[in-house]
Amino acid sequence: AFGLYFPRKEYSENVYIDQPAGTPLLRIHALRDSHGEVAHFHLCQNLIISRARSHENHWFQIREKTGLLYLSKSLDREDFSMLSVGNWMPLSKVMLYVFLSSHPFQENECDSATRTTVFLSLINATAPACSSLTARQLCFTEMDLSFHIKENKPPGTFHQLQLPSVHHLCQNLSISYKLLAAEGMPFRYNENTTGVSVTQRLDREERERYELIAKCTVREGFREMQVEVPFLVNVLDEDDSPPFLPNGTDTADAVVEFNRKEGTVLATLTVYDADTTPIYPLESSRKKYTGTIITDDPWISETFRVEHIFDEIHFSPNGSQVRGTQHEY
Repeated sequence: AFGLYFPRKEYSENVYIDQPAGTPLLRIHALRDSHGEVAHFHLCQNLIISRARSHENHWFQIREKTGLLYLSKSLDREDFSMLSVGNWMPLSKVMLYVFLSSHPFQENECDSATRTTVFLSLINATAPACSSLTARQLCFTEMDLSFHIKENKPPGTFHQLQLPSVHHLCQNLSISYKLLAAEGMPFRYNENTTGVSVTQRLDREERERYELIAKCTVREGFREMQVEVPFLVNVLDEDDSPPFLPNGTDTADAVVEFNRKEGTVLATLTVYDADTTPIYPLESSRKKYTGTIITDDPWISETFRVEHIFDEIHFSPNGSQVRGTQHEY
């Protein structure tokens, strides 16, 4: 078992000058590898300002049990000058790591290999008025709504549509969401929490990509604005399906005639693997399945060889295109 994991490789958010301490910035989620696991989140390392510079983190903290990243200290202009490359820059980007564990973190414990990256854009201006924001800014961050869920894992919540920072700042606005999906898709939207959950274990060999639409409606008095963005879920593979023979036979007859030129193909055998796709370097894929001539005759070993060629192929179970590999020997 690989343990808990993040459904996103990275997150991003804007931070403005003089936002008060306690302001929620974004919520990070984790999914389980097995039943019974409980997620614990932790910030360990310094803020990374550039490849060569880092600074002790005084401004950001995360709630261990909920994954809510928030401002623990207001960022003033002096802080911004210290964290930016130069005072003249209107924006400074910093990076921090969120670590994940199935047990409570001990103080200064940072040996978990499971982590995700958070990019924060520090903006040298106060937060804009809600009335000046577009529906797109009120509803969604600049991040693509694209997620990775492992196959064969327990269901769970992996995203919250509501933006914690906007909800905290713009309480006079009514912002609601819907998740538009074809009937039967294994995802559910909770109107009370604005959380999106996967409702069942996924199988990549049945479908490896789901395309949904997140729809947001903003109401202010009698004015109503709507915006829609793609919501994509990619299913990550687990090596759980054996290779198979397309015609059911595992042997091929080879007829050898005299005066055949070197390189002449005498027989072929094809094997399909719906579970994996060609990976690089190519030797990694080549070593997974090997072709061997079983003989005690040294002349045969010297005269004949098995060549292995493989390419990506597409299967269509249930009308959905799934990638796999065709091996030819």
